[in-house]
Amino acid sequence: MRLLTPILAVLLAALPPAAQADALTGTLKKIKDNNRIVLGVRDTAPPFSYLDQNQKVVGFAVDICRTIADAVKRELKMPGLEIAMEFVNSSSRIPLMTNGTTDLECGTTTNNTERKKQVDFANTHFLTATRFISRKDQAIGSLEDLRGKSVSSVAGSTNILMLIKANNERKLGINVIAAKDVPEGFLLVETGRAAAFVMDDVQLSVVAAQSKDPAAYVISQETLSNPEPYGIMLRRDDPAFKAVVDKATADLYRSPEITKIYETWFLKPVPPRGLTYNIPLSSALRWAFEHPSDNSDPAFYAH
Repeated sequence: MRLLTPILAVLLAALPPAAQADALTGTLKKIKDNNRIVLGVRDTAPPFSYLDQNQKVVGFAVDICRTIADAVKRELKMPGLEIAMEFVNSSSRIPLMTNGTTDLECGTTTNNTERKKQVDFANTHFLTATRFISRKDQAIGSLEDLRGKSVSSVAGSTNILMLIKANNERKLGINVIAAKDVPEGFLLVETGRAAAFVMDDVQLSVVAAQSKDPAAYVISQETLSNPEPYGIMLRRDDPAFKAVVDKATADLYRSPEITKIYETWFLKPVPPRGLTYNIPLSSALRWAFEHPSDNSDPAFYAH
């Protein structure tokens, strides 16, 4: 029996590269075969994923995805691997992931149990709660104040589901308007076609800072959810690829580099207009970085 080991070693060494490559499965095989990894990105989700003044896709989540892509290059020993971009939105991001168009989704997708029936997630990279923004001169302090009014949210988002749920349970008679993205949802408030816009609080802070008159708007103290986790999305049932993604993100989040990346996008002027969003790293998110996890339960992050 001892003689089999060197014999097997010789036989395995003699296998052609193509036969060895067949050991790859799922996304890793797809990436190797196509010589590219495809990132699903947003064009209007600053500072996570958006277009700068040079029409280049940049942002916090994009930087994280590039770190993952570098880990994939090392795993496959393909330093020249192409990093391609495919634009997605709230409605298309899951279909484009499940049909194989994209390999990673780099944006503002909430990791929850419902979505985990269709896709998988990397370790959490942000925590946010659902709130609403309105004009200060409207003096809207709570959901109750929105009774009978028109309220916008983004189609295909968890936020619009929370708004519909609260509207039905509390019989508020709200006219829910489904916007295609965050800029459109906020524009409905700016132009008076909606009394409020329901979205993740970080995205509300960003869109208000970008407006012509940031001081004219107020974000609600009332929340429609506990702080929920954002995660980089990937296909389900692909343990080999997920292992690479999880290690890459865990290593990044436990390193000082994640603080530098965070500060670049949330605490310093960002392109194209040099706005600073001034969103400090919360204690809960700092804890999440120290304890990397793809847990979808908001209670897990209550630290």
